[in-house]
Amino acid sequence: MKKLSARRRHPLAALVVLLFALAVTGGLYAAFAPADKAQADDTAQSLAVKEGKKLFAVGCASCHGTGGQGTSDGPSLVGVGAAAVDFQVGTGRMPAQQPGAQVPRKKNIYTNAQIDQLAAYVASLGPGPSVPSKEQYSPEGANIGKGGELFRTNCAQCHNFTGKGGALTDGKFAPTLEGVDPKHIYEAMETGPQNMPSFGDGSLSKENKKDIIAYLGAVNGDDSESPGGLDLGGLGPVSEGLFGYIFGLGALIAVAIWVAARTTKAKKS
Repeated sequence: MKKLSARRRHPLAALVVLLFALAVTGGLYAAFAPADKAQADDTAQSLAVKEGKKLFAVGCASCHGTGGQGTSDGPSLVGVGAAAVDFQVGTGRMPAQQPGAQVPRKKNIYTNAQIDQLAAYVASLGPGPSVPSKEQYSPEGANIGKGGELFRTNCAQCHNFTGKGGALTDGKFAPTLEGVDPKHIYEAMETGPQNMPSFGDGSLSKENKKDIIAYLGAVNGDDSESPGGLDLGGLGPVSEGLFGYIFGLGALIAVAIWVAARTTKAKKS
C-alpha cells in the first residue's frame, strides 16, 4: 500500500504538464511561423523581380540597357524607384513610340500585374521612391485651400492655375492634369518626370501633396463652378488676353470707322 501511495501523482501534475505543452507549442509557433511568412514574402518578391526582368528585357532594355544602366537613347533607371515605373508605364508614356522633345501620354499596353513586376525589378536596381498607398494620395481630409496656395506657388507657372497645362520651350509642354489619376499625380511630384522637378518630402510634405491633389480634384471636378462666367476653358491670361485683344480692338476699330464715316458725311452736308 505504501508503494502505491508513493506512485500516486500529485493533483497539480497534469496541470503542469499541460502548461508545459502549451509553452512549447507557443514557442515553436513564434519561432517558425513568422519565418515562414517572411520566407513566403521574399519568394513572392523574388518571383516579381524575375518576371519583371523578363518584361524589361523585351520592352525597355533596347533604350535603357540590359541592366537599366542607361544608353544614348535612354537614361539610367538605377535609383528611380518603383514609383517612377508605375507613373511612366501606367500612363502609357513608356515604352515610348519614338524619340522626341517630350514623350506624350498614350494608352497603356501593360496590365497592372505586369506594371508591378516591372516596378519590382527596377526597384531592385537601387533605392528610390516607392509606389504610394491609397491613403497617401486620397484627397479625403485634405485642405483644399492650402492645396490651391501650394499649387499656384509651385506648379501654376507650367501647368496653369487650374492644371490645364501649357507650352514650354523647344517643343516641350506641361500636360493637363484634368482626369489624371491621383496616384499618378502623387508619383509625378515624387519622381519629377521629364521636364518637371521632383518634390520630395523635404520640399512638399505628404500632407502638402494630398492638399494639392484635393485642390485639382475640386477645380476640375464635375461639380466645380465658375462664378466669373465664361472662363474660356480656364486656360489663363494668354487665351483670355487674346480674346480681349481681338474683340476689344475690333470693337474700337469699328467705332473709329463709324465715327470717321459720320464725320465725312457731316462735312459733305
